[in-house]
Amino acid sequence: AWVRGPSPLRCLPPQLPRWKRSRRELLQCLERFLRALVTGGPLSAPATATQPAWERFLACCHGQGLLSSAEGHAGTGPYWTHAATSRQLYLILDDNFYYQSMRYEVYQLARKYSLSFCQLFLECPLECCLQRNRLRSHPLPDQTIYLMARKIEMPDLKKNAWERNSLVLKSFDCTSEDNEQIISLLATALENPVKQNEENTEQKEADRATCAASTVHQADQTCRRIISQTMKDAKDKNVLPGEMKSLSEELNKLKAEFLEDLRQGNNLKNQICIQSQYFDPATSVISSFQHKATNVVNKYILK
Repeated sequence: AWVRGPSPLRCLPPQLPRWKRSRRELLQCLERFLRALVTGGPLSAPATATQPAWERFLACCHGQGLLSSAEGHAGTGPYWTHAATSRQLYLILDDNFYYQSMRYEVYQLARKYSLSFCQLFLECPLECCLQRNRLRSHPLPDQTIYLMARKIEMPDLKKNAWERNSLVLKSFDCTSEDNEQIISLLATALENPVKQNEENTEQKEADRATCAASTVHQADQTCRRIISQTMKDAKDKNVLPGEMKSLSEELNKLKAEFLEDLRQGNNLKNQICIQSQYFDPATSVISSFQHKATNVVNKYILK
């Protein structure tokens, strides 16, 4: 059965960066793999994945002894080996998954097919990451490591119910106790596969996050228009050129503070995000920004 709601593997426009498209193609291949394995049906390529991506995926499955090189009945493609269907199968996705939304896509697949799901997060100090990167045969620029350190989102067990089967380990100091914790994590996940009809709190959280991002973007665009109009009014009222620069800096600083408050939810704690043509979730924030922007420009006009 398919769960309701938007598919995590919907098609994306071709202008996406190559790494994003490659990652999406891998998830599409993985979904075909899971569907065929769970239903016992033939394994066929996703319509939206490129042939090279599918061939790499099949080669990996062959290398793991999961697929036979022979064709199935009526030329339906490769079929499962006895090793693939006679024992527990662990699928390890070794990736940074630095945004929670990336990991959530994999969780959705587990829920769709009632499979187990868990996360192992390796916490490593920035300096250690930089040192390890420099020892690689093809190291990345240091700036890439710095950027990843700023962006990466640790599992949040209190906020995200779907991340409850998570384990955070210090990757620079592995011990035998860590191995025991990993085994315990896997055992717990296997004993508690994700249910399709499980309370969909994680979807609500994802919707709220989407709503918040949309609200911030909307507010940003409106604030930019207010600043542009305010600067034009100031010029029309003969504010000195030297003061126009200071006015612009004040307004942009004010905008940055408002948007940061909005991201943190400080201005919307008592509001409900309703997507309709009659309600703008950022209305009160914009109104407040307009008022303060007017006060700022009045300081220059009324001198």
